[in-house]
Amino acid sequence: MKRIDLIPQEHNVKIGDVCPYIEPNITEDCIFYADGQPIGFYITKMPERACKFADLADKEFNSENVPKSNMDRKPTDGFDEEKGIYKYKNIVTQKSTILGSVPPKPHMRRPYPTMSSVHQVKSAKIFVKAMLGLALESEKVIQEILPEQYKKQLELFKYVPKEWRFANMFTSSISNYNISAPFHRDTGNIQGAVNVIICKKKNTKGGDLHIPDYNTTIGQKDNSMLVYPAWRNVHGVTPIVPTHEDGYRNTLVFYPLKAFLEKK
Repeated sequence: MKRIDLIPQEHNVKIGDVCPYIEPNITEDCIFYADGQPIGFYITKMPERACKFADLADKEFNSENVPKSNMDRKPTDGFDEEKGIYKYKNIVTQKSTILGSVPPKPHMRRPYPTMSSVHQVKSAKIFVKAMLGLALESEKVIQEILPEQYKKQLELFKYVPKEWRFANMFTSSISNYNISAPFHRDTGNIQGAVNVIICKKKNTKGGDLHIPDYNTTIGQKDNSMLVYPAWRNVHGVTPIVPTHEDGYRNTLVFYPLKAFLEKK
């Protein structure tokens, strides 16, 4: 696999800024290095077994079987250089579903941790099983490509009780359909651990992860896998632009929350 050394760059991006459309400059399998150490990787096509789990999870997510949070948005149709504004197409629906552990949120009158209620929905059982299978397959890929990170994350998870784990190296999962996240950093994640972002993409351009600290935009393809320490840098998602009426981008994400770490 190609080695990509991430070199710090100056920028003016702030948390909460909307990520503009940027053509990806990372489009092939690679391992990311920072300060001489491997910190993540990107593969354009997962192993076949992982692809099958991703296809099934995506199919179930897009059915009526899985409860989802819905909201509408206007997807960009590119930037109008003459007017200096984004052009928009018709309103489309954003959807998301959380699995695994949900941290306490006192401001929402939930001062205690819980498991996602989706696990109790009978019609969502296939989706939950497919996502769990995909998480386990992701761990195998991490073990093969970044064995030291695999060992490190398992060590960190000695301090996460089994009832709060989703697979062995994550606490939670979220599926984000047509969501272009503004610039943010995953400060709630376990430092030293990595996220897994698996992309399902159909008739769509954009929807790529941009990391301004390194001026890096990763062109996430259908059935690609991005493994990255999301707590480390500010990052955002470029606008999702359907090229056909049925176009969409859905990401299947696995992440480790520090809220579930027991004190050492």
